[in-house]
Amino acid sequence: MNPTQDPLSSQQEPPEGAGRFASWRNLPRRSRGLSLRTLVILRWMAIVGQSATVLVATLYFRFDLPLWPCIAVIAASVMMNLHATGRLRRTDGSIPDGTMTAAHLGFDILQLTALLALTGGLQNPFCLLLVAPVTVAAASLPGRLAVLTGLLVLIATIGLFYWAMPLPWQEGTELELPILYRFGVALALVTGVVFTAAYVWRVAADAEKLELALATTQDVLQREQRLAALGGLAAAAAHELGTPLATIQVVARELLRASTKEGAAAEDAALILQQAERCREILKRLSQQPEEGDAAFAEVGLKALLEEVVEPHRGFDLEFEVAVRTASGEPAPRVRRLPEVIHGLSTLVENAADFANTRVRVQALVDAGFIEIEVVDDGPGFPADILPRLGEPYVTSRPQGKARRALAAQIALAARPGRKSKKTAPAPEVIAPSQGGMGLGFFIARTLLERTGGKVAVGPGEGGRGQPKGARVAVRWSRPALEVPP
Repeated sequence: MNPTQDPLSSQQEPPEGAGRFASWRNLPRRSRGLSLRTLVILRWMAIVGQSATVLVATLYFRFDLPLWPCIAVIAASVMMNLHATGRLRRTDGSIPDGTMTAAHLGFDILQLTALLALTGGLQNPFCLLLVAPVTVAAASLPGRLAVLTGLLVLIATIGLFYWAMPLPWQEGTELELPILYRFGVALALVTGVVFTAAYVWRVAADAEKLELALATTQDVLQREQRLAALGGLAAAAAHELGTPLATIQVVARELLRASTKEGAAAEDAALILQQAERCREILKRLSQQPEEGDAAFAEVGLKALLEEVVEPHRGFDLEFEVAVRTASGEPAPRVRRLPEVIHGLSTLVENAADFANTRVRVQALVDAGFIEIEVVDDGPGFPADILPRLGEPYVTSRPQGKARRALAAQIALAARPGRKSKKTAPAPEVIAPSQGGMGLGFFIARTLLERTGGKVAVGPGEGGRGQPKGARVAVRWSRPALEVPP
């Protein structure tokens, strides 16, 4: 990959010849339609209005309507609504469904077109009602379905222009409007459909942007609240863990003194001391703050930062590759040594090591405008059901990671009876247990990295056909956000 390319881009150039349909494919899918209950209520209102109009025109104005065909068309709408009502009782009709909404609106358009065709077509002033389904579609349906609904109304308008029964009028009077007038009505109807639909679409899009901004703001606030709660929990845990750790170390030292130097109990006590000391060092690093103005803590080379992140995780049967690539071969920049960056990247490397089969690659790409650090492993990759929710707390696919299994194997080996001494069978190298299993690691890492201005992206790795696809996590910062000015 060239450093000047955008490795986080998920969009590719459209194939040749696809430009004509680009706007069709890129129409936004803003919502999922209307609930079935809402559609049933709207259709009952339409049925009442159509029935009242037919009865008033027949009984009061004495218009010569084709009464029974009109009743049959209205009855078809009643049957459709009764069927929808029965389905509403069997299912949860409160959940919106875009495809179902489009089907019901299409039926309403066809039913209204048939009723208009029996009562004068475009000469009937109620042809204006064809605008209503398109308006509802523009406000509630995804782009493609809304466009299809508008095309259906256009086809219905053309059909009514060429075929419709005469406009009912009082007995003994025949009203025949000129073709130019009917053409004007058709043109006005099409213009009204297009203008109204576009207007409603624009208003709904603006409302969606506001809703999305509000949801994003609420999500950020929830992340901050969760992180603050986790920070308080971590501080309390660090305070409370001091006494039990000291007790564990004292007991382990006593066991070490009382045990035979080359015996099994001595190995167990040494392992307990190592892990307890590691816990104490972790708590010490969390509680310590670098002195203000100390250059050793303020900045570091980019390669040295990656090595610092990777070093605690070496010891697996894995190959770690650390590299820095820069544009035009310029020297790697020095970056700010931010604790959020170190902790976040360390968690990403730990997750990759837990799932990797043979190799983990940590690489920095430096371009004129950005610094990107990617962590790639050759493991099984992200499950499809986890990927959309990755980054939320308590979302994980790891019941027990590789590091936890390695430590479990260590403990099982240490507890095995009749084992040999260190001289004949050296103890396995101590491997740090994974933090994972609760789904908090990636959530905390992502929150910390985004707080420093980084943008986190996840995706498949580089596995070819027949190989594990692996996983890739990339974090990108603008250079001023991470780089130390020369």
